[in-house]
Amino acid sequence: MTTSSGRPRKDSAPPRQSSAGRPPRERGRATRRLRLLIADDEALIRMGLRAMLEEQGYQVVGEAGDGRRTVELARALKPHAILLDIKMPEMDGIEATGAIMAENPVPIVLLTAYSDRDLVERAKEAGVLAYLVKPFKEADLAPALEMAMARFAEIQALRKEIGDLRETLETRKVVERAKGILIRRHGIGEEEAFLRIQKQSRNLRKPMREVAQAIILAESI
Repeated sequence: MTTSSGRPRKDSAPPRQSSAGRPPRERGRATRRLRLLIADDEALIRMGLRAMLEEQGYQVVGEAGDGRRTVELARALKPHAILLDIKMPEMDGIEATGAIMAENPVPIVLLTAYSDRDLVERAKEAGVLAYLVKPFKEADLAPALEMAMARFAEIQALRKEIGDLRETLETRKVVERAKGILIRRHGIGEEEAFLRIQKQSRNLRKPMREVAQAIILAESI
């Protein structure tokens, strides 16, 4: 198109589209299109959870209403991550987590109406990597999933070094304590704290568990 003077006119840039007008997959950090499995014994909660996740661009590939079915679907669908309720028939969320982690490890976010410390510790021992206390908001989902994915990557790194899953989870407890010390001492994030432990392990050619134990010992002196 030209102007009245005969000079070509530059087309104006298309108007910027607001985040509210973008397709769900273009918003936030869900562009990876994570494939998720959700599990809760209440259909209404599953429906709401699916809607919130899909709105953020995640792909829900399966739903389960009990723990046993969750384990079966995890085996069949191989999701990138699982969100499951702690209170379910057949097998509760913690038992289901233990079964899934023993067979085909995957990042797991536990949904619970309880914030009991003992319950949280049991969940961690089973392999739960993040949890959300009900009622949660849509904005809480992505950070919880990202945390679970990041911690799962740490576990995979530890497992390459150790091999045995149970021993890996035990080592992770020690590494988590050491990470906490580094975070407080240096004001860094979880990922950076883990990378520092991992780098020191490589430099010293010692297992990460030994490096973590040394950090904990130095803090106690």
